[in-house]
Amino acid sequence: MEIVHLRDIIDVEILQEIQDRFSEATGIAAVTVDFRGKPITKYSKFSRFCSLIREVGRCRDACYQSDAHGGLEAARREEPYIYRCHTGLVDFAIPITVNGQYMGSIMAGQAKIEESELNRLDQIVKEVPGWKDKEEIKAAYDEIPVTSYDKIVGAARLMFLVSNYMVEKDMMNLMQEELNTKNLKLMEQVKARAELERALKDTEIKALQSQINPHFLFNVLNTVGRLALIEKAPKTQEIVYALAELLRYILKNIDQMVKLEDEIAHIERYLKIQSVRFGDRIQYVLDIPESIRNITVPAMLLQTLVENAINHGLEPKEEPGTIKIIGYELEEDAVIEIIDDGVGMSKERLHMVQDEHLDMGALSESTGIGINNVNKRLIYHYGSEYKLKIKSKPHGGTKVKVRIPMKISNRRVSHVQSAVGR
Repeated sequence: MEIVHLRDIIDVEILQEIQDRFSEATGIAAVTVDFRGKPITKYSKFSRFCSLIREVGRCRDACYQSDAHGGLEAARREEPYIYRCHTGLVDFAIPITVNGQYMGSIMAGQAKIEESELNRLDQIVKEVPGWKDKEEIKAAYDEIPVTSYDKIVGAARLMFLVSNYMVEKDMMNLMQEELNTKNLKLMEQVKARAELERALKDTEIKALQSQINPHFLFNVLNTVGRLALIEKAPKTQEIVYALAELLRYILKNIDQMVKLEDEIAHIERYLKIQSVRFGDRIQYVLDIPESIRNITVPAMLLQTLVENAINHGLEPKEEPGTIKIIGYELEEDAVIEIIDDGVGMSKERLHMVQDEHLDMGALSESTGIGINNVNKRLIYHYGSEYKLKIKSKPHGGTKVKVRIPMKISNRRVSHVQSAVGR
């Protein structure tokens, strides 16, 4: 798990409380900064001397340099680093690391120690001359009490243990929360798949079979198997999820009216699966304007038309092909066109496909049956004037035009009433 900010894994309020109590007990000032040096807590027991000296431009810059060098050195050593600042006061930096990643540090100190002990510490920034000439700053410096070096060492070790324990504990809690979330999602997926399996065993599978070509499912499963064999997961997972969503849509919306936007999303999942199956041999374009996406259409209306375009237009074609699903408004209707540049059909075949009175047994392929079913659904919902319009010629591709009235309620009622009257 990649963590970028210390705030993401630590309770800042609790850290502030620990830091304040630490400063009260030890008399040592402290502040916690992230890996960029930006404070995430307020200063605890910041000395008057340090406040005054940071009002002097050159001294303030030296203070910042001292803090930056101290934090980086502590991170490099992966342990507390005790040093002298440019004024000779003792500071220390406590690195906060998690799994080898530097998260930030606790900067503490602003303390004096005995002169005899100073030689053991580095002064990482040169002293800025002149600050001792300012009486107020010099007086504030003299107010700072002398602390033993051992106390500084003990305080640094204590804060190192407390801070890293706290951060690791908070990180474990965060990881546990993420794990719980993933487990919940996994349980939901397992439940959804179980429901899908039960639905597939239901008698409605017969209705499903009339809407979707079983050969398509077998081809998809074969594709999944091949992908699983040659790679370890990403594309396989994508196609399996797309298939699950596709089947869920079909089962949920059998004989229902849905928004065109949902139908297009379903078609896009179908095309995504087919693009994995055929690779570069098939390209697709979806261009449906927002102005017609909210109209309602019979669910699975476009599935058969898109499937026919691929299976009977593009698949037999030797070179790569393209299928386009485009939409636009025409007077009071929304028009959706399914266009392929596939092998096309002869006049005789086109006539057979469009003949709604032809015995279904006379058709050896599923194209005519699928077109016939779509036409019956369009006539039922909108009237005979809304039958499909099909243009095709050998080696010239096929265009199927679907018209849907933008305002269907009145038209649907009048159509039903006229049907009842007959």
